[in-house]
This record gives sequence, C-alpha cells and structure tokens, in this order.
Amino acid sequence: MEQSDPKHLLIQVAKILERLNIPYFITGGIAVVVWGRPRFTADIDIVVELKKENIDSLERALKEISKVGYIDRQMIDAALETKGEFNFIDGESGMRVDFWVAKDDEFSRERFKRRILKNIGGQDIYFISPEDLILIKLLWNKDSGSSRQIEDIESILKISRENLDMQYLDQWAKKLGVSETFTKLLEK
Repeated sequence: MEQSDPKHLLIQVAKILERLNIPYFITGGIAVVVWGRPRFTADIDIVVELKKENIDSLERALKEISKVGYIDRQMIDAALETKGEFNFIDGESGMRVDFWVAKDDEFSRERFKRRILKNIGGQDIYFISPEDLILIKLLWNKDSGSSRQIEDIESILKISRENLDMQYLDQWAKKLGVSETFTKLLEK
C-alpha cells in the first residue's frame, strides 16, 4: 500500500462532489492545516449536504477512484437517515475520507453559507471558515474533552486571529454553549 499526499485524494473527491452538485466543505485536520499550523492527519473530513437521489452516483464515483477502495452502502444509507457519518477508504493510499451528513439546523446552514474557496493543487475546494472551524472544534472538545481540539484552536487563533470575525465567534460561542472555553483561549 502506497502512502501518498492526502492532497491528491482530496482533489479527486472534491471534483466528484462538484460534478454531482453535492454541496460540501472540508473540515477537521486538513482545514486546520489551511487556517492554522501544519499537522499530521490520517483522514479527510468532509461535511456534505447529501440527498437520497445522490447516493448511487456518489457511491459509483468513489469506487472509480480505486479498484480496491472500500465503501459500505448500508453505512451511507444509515448516515443519511441519522445525519451521521460514513467513509470511503482509498485502497491505493490507505487514506480514509469521512463524510459527515449535514444536519438541518441553523449552525449547519450558516457554515455552508460561510464556506470559503481555496485553490489546492489547481483545484478550487470549499473549506469551512476559520471561525466555524474554531466553533466546531469547541463543540468537539466539549463532547470529548480532547486536548487535540484545543491545540488546533490555539494554532488557528495564533495564525489567523487578525482576520477572524470576532463578533461572529462571540455570538455563536454563546449560542452553542462554548463561550467560557472560548474566552479562556482568547485570554491565553
């Protein structure tokens, strides 16, 4: 199994989502690399607005990436039903792509409105905004207590702070119940 740059797989998947008109944005570790510091990530996290009528064509297109790739149709169906997660594993590189089906709530809709195009290897790819990445990592930290989330937020604040919409961050941190942690991070 050949380990490769996740950028290659990211570009392939983004092209598929664009071709199938499936709204998406990149989040997780790859987005931290864009808005914060470089760090290792073992997967690609993508939030998608997936509809039942897109499942067959998405499954087929992902299988075309790698003859030995893995995707489980039942996981896709369950993720669509529960607004959960399914994944694709590229058999060539061993990289995993985690697809998170977007919820139909105010914060999810806002994140899609605020997504930002970045050019990666000649391909325009939608990324979560740095503000929304901070907010989602605050939520993940609240749920998991993971120090990785705090480290990622600190790196985003260090590198992107002067360009952040602090009013938006304050407003949503309060709505999401993470303002205390956010305030402590700002005071560091």
